[in-house]
Amino acid sequence: MKICRIDMSTKTISFEEVKPEYVGLGGRALTSRIISDEVDAISHPLGKNNKLVIAPGLFAGNLAPSSGRLSVGTKSPLTGGIKESNAGGTAAQSLAKLGYKAIIIENKPKNLELNLIKITSEGVTIEDASYLKMKGNYDVGNILRGKHGEKITVMSVGQAGEMRLTAASIAVTDPEGRPTRHCGRGGTGAVLGSKGIKAIVIDPGKENKVEYHDIDSFRKAARNFSKSILAHPVSGQGLPTYGTAVLVNILNEAGGLPTDNFRNGRFEFAENISGETMFETIQKRKEKERQPMLVIPDVS
Repeated sequence: MKICRIDMSTKTISFEEVKPEYVGLGGRALTSRIISDEVDAISHPLGKNNKLVIAPGLFAGNLAPSSGRLSVGTKSPLTGGIKESNAGGTAAQSLAKLGYKAIIIENKPKNLELNLIKITSEGVTIEDASYLKMKGNYDVGNILRGKHGEKITVMSVGQAGEMRLTAASIAVTDPEGRPTRHCGRGGTGAVLGSKGIKAIVIDPGKENKVEYHDIDSFRKAARNFSKSILAHPVSGQGLPTYGTAVLVNILNEAGGLPTDNFRNGRFEFAENISGETMFETIQKRKEKERQPMLVIPDVS
């Protein structure tokens, strides 16, 4: 595994070995550690001294279930502190297959510009992306798939990220190529936009540098882990039926909702936005759509 460092001020790309203290870290732990080590606490989140770190989890690229989370870490333009935001999609698996422990994006162009980072088995390149100016994530994905192939992963920012709006997210494409998975917290999209980057294309092709010490034992452990996930009432029945919002009521009962900027752990109207309520609302809409329309014949 290696770390790729991209300097957007000079358009230079370098690679480095993973530091011993980083070997056992992945995802959130790694992105936050790098930001802590390399970004001055008084630097402006949208300035040249901030950095954006992209890192898959420790188990990305292998056969383990739920191993495809991607973490993006930076100094947040919303909070001014270290922020990690994560998403699903195919980016983490693709980066791990190419042998990347992390991608560190630093500095920023001297002039306003839009760039595309392309990461493949042949290396990393920076290309002009002015043709994507002020396009939304769906349009960006469609254009880039037409240009670079249908099976690529795309990480991108929409108009908000280009404009450095502080709540902007980074979209990550799902297995169907839709930009539906978002690093949505902390304003990571604004930071990517401040680096002059519109999108990142990742294409591992047939490459897979993930190695197993004992693949048979790993497969057995992965199967057992998968069975335990499916057997749990929340992850096995609740999440597939109600989605992530099934956790709203659970967290509310535990006093863990960040209500009123974390001043309270419970939200009075949690039931109204719970997964169960949304499920019932969707079912009622479907039933209404299935009801036959009353057609009054024209007898004039």
